[in-house]
Amino acid sequence: MTLAAAIDEIEDGASGLPETDGFLNGLYAHAPQTTAFNKLRKRLLRQVRQALDDFGMLNGQKRWLIGLSGGKDSYSLLALLIDLKWRGLLPVELVACNLDQGQPNFPKHVLPDYLSSIGVTHRIEYRDTYSVVKEKVPEGATYCSLCSRLRRGNLYRVAREENCEALVLGHHRDDILETFFMNLFHGGRLAAMPAKLLNDEGDLLVLRPLAYCAEEDLEKFSSAMQFPIIPCDLCGSQDGLQRNAMKTMLTTMETQMPGRKDRMLRALSHVNPSHLLDPALFDFSALAPVSKD
Repeated sequence: MTLAAAIDEIEDGASGLPETDGFLNGLYAHAPQTTAFNKLRKRLLRQVRQALDDFGMLNGQKRWLIGLSGGKDSYSLLALLIDLKWRGLLPVELVACNLDQGQPNFPKHVLPDYLSSIGVTHRIEYRDTYSVVKEKVPEGATYCSLCSRLRRGNLYRVAREENCEALVLGHHRDDILETFFMNLFHGGRLAAMPAKLLNDEGDLLVLRPLAYCAEEDLEKFSSAMQFPIIPCDLCGSQDGLQRNAMKTMLTTMETQMPGRKDRMLRALSHVNPSHLLDPALFDFSALAPVSKD
């Protein structure tokens, strides 16, 4: 069965969920029974499956660790992967993992309660990286870089301990574009956030199946699903982050020129090295006119 046919098997009725399937009905227990929601869900499922295919994310792996932060993106990622797995389109075992970083007032019961309610294998890992970040980062500086490195290192460790071949993260289309412009404006290089990469040690893949999904769609999906969102009090309270500036710029561009984000993402998939300025990427010295002799 083709990708399009497999995804289009999702019914076009109200919720699109088989009445006899308790598992999926449990996952979508709070979702609205509307055609609009089903269309949104179908679009996201199609985009996730397309990313899995385009970037070869499914290559014999048997077990994935899903990084679950408690935000809208990671909740949506988990739900969509579970949906695809139920449909036989994702032949891997899923293990959800939340890294409790010791943030003040973190509601420790929310994620394990939710994951247990939908029957997902999970692991809650406690590591007080909050104190480390607060100690190491000077007053007024942003926490994101160090926090991200510490979180990623712990998730790699958990993935190895859980015998997972890949760490799967909830970064989406807008995250990729924001990273591209941050690197362009502040790093002086053309680089974005890859949908698939190999870690430095070479023993784990990092996958981003939401690479084609718009943040706006994920916000709508998350709201409709009524996920128990946990805000990030560590970095979410900081103002003036470079990423926020990129987000504002992209939002303004999209408002003035609808569809611009999708075109920019498409541009990242259609690179012409001979029309850039990197002699390491294209052999400009070898260019010469054809002799007329």
